Amino acid sequence: MKTVRLLICGLLFFCAQGVCGLLAAAENAGSDAAQATPAVDPTVANNTAAAAAVATGHAQRAQPAQDFLEHLVDSVLGLFNVTSSGNTTIRYVISALFLVAAFLLRHVVTKILFGILKKFAARTETTLDDKLFPAMEAPVAAFISVAGFFAALKVLKLSPEADLAIGYGSTIAFSLVIFWGLLRAFNAVLDHAHEVAIEKQMGVAAFMPWIKKTLLAIFVVIGVLLVVQSLGYDVKAILGAAGIGGLAFALAAQDTIANLFGSLVVATDQPFKIGETVKVGSSTGAVEDIGLRSTKIRLTDKSLVVVPNKMMASEAIVNLSRFTQRRVEQVIGLTYDTTAEQMETILADFRALLTAEEGVTKDSVDVYFTEYAQSSLNIQIVYFTTDPDYRKHLVLRERINLKIMRTLAARGLSMAFPTQTLLHEGPLAKQLVTKKS
Repeated sequence: MKTVRLLICGLLFFCAQGVCGLLAAAENAGSDAAQATPAVDPTVANNTAAAAAVATGHAQRAQPAQDFLEHLVDSVLGLFNVTSSGNTTIRYVISALFLVAAFLLRHVVTKILFGILKKFAARTETTLDDKLFPAMEAPVAAFISVAGFFAALKVLKLSPEADLAIGYGSTIAFSLVIFWGLLRAFNAVLDHAHEVAIEKQMGVAAFMPWIKKTLLAIFVVIGVLLVVQSLGYDVKAILGAAGIGGLAFALAAQDTIANLFGSLVVATDQPFKIGETVKVGSSTGAVEDIGLRSTKIRLTDKSLVVVPNKMMASEAIVNLSRFTQRRVEQVIGLTYDTTAEQMETILADFRALLTAEEGVTKDSVDVYFTEYAQSSLNIQIVYFTTDPDYRKHLVLRERINLKIMRTLAARGLSMAFPTQTLLHEGPLAKQLVTKKS
């Protein structure tokens, strides 16, 4: 508290010294001009007066319009019946009262009002208000301080140049404070959105950091342009120059911009997430990182491939981690000594085996004797697994394959392998038989 009091006293002393200095400078300038004014030609005087009128018109157009501070100051001065045109004691007292009132109001708002709001936010289910109220506390306190400071200055009677400078200063100060508050509120909302995306495991969660930076940059640019426009500058000319520069930049950075747009496509469509296995072109592996310019894929041999995002936007992407089911297709070849009755029996055994398996979709089972191959009688087996997980899929296939082997062994059947049988006839065959005997 002592430090705050010293700060207020110093601020009041600084304001008083500044006001006294401005008044003394104005009086000295007036007396010097009165003493040193030479006789001038009437034509020159008229031209000078016209130029001064034009300059005054520009200053009046550039000066900000009356705002709520001027109405507040006029109301307070009317309450105390202050009608004098000079800086009297009562004006200095009212100016000091504005500073003290701003300090007290700031203390009440930050300590009491925001304390109540924080307790209320702690009882709500959402966490957005837990971030929003602390973020807005400092900008609101700064707004009250700026309002009190410029209200105190507006109470005093200063020179037109000083009033114009105060007008510009108040416009800039209020614009910056309001912009700061909106920026912190926007930042809190984006942080909350990032947490929600991570909690719900949304694909956009990986892009939220650079989305946040992009939106904040756009917000800052818009805020700066609004502040510049409030000061009376031509924003259209600035935007025109920026457009020419942006065109030159776009031509020089076509690949970079293409990659940025590719990252936007990945963020909106969400064809994959970090950790999922994808196939892009000839590259198949797990997505390790998604950036603004490229996506990193760790291949099955543990090598790292960096794929530009423009390729992600133009190439076909196969997401191997988003199977709803996995299809199994295999061929079992039996030897040619298998009879038709044995074939019918083993087909029925295979159908019953697959239908009884819990991990197999019942209506997807297809078991048929399909062809006479060169060295085997082929049985085609097709079925879908209920669980798309790859490791569980392999465990299921292993279990079914072992049951198939046991079933064939129980029926006394054998699986064929490529063989050739040579039949020898004629004199050469008789000679071979004689030699063997």
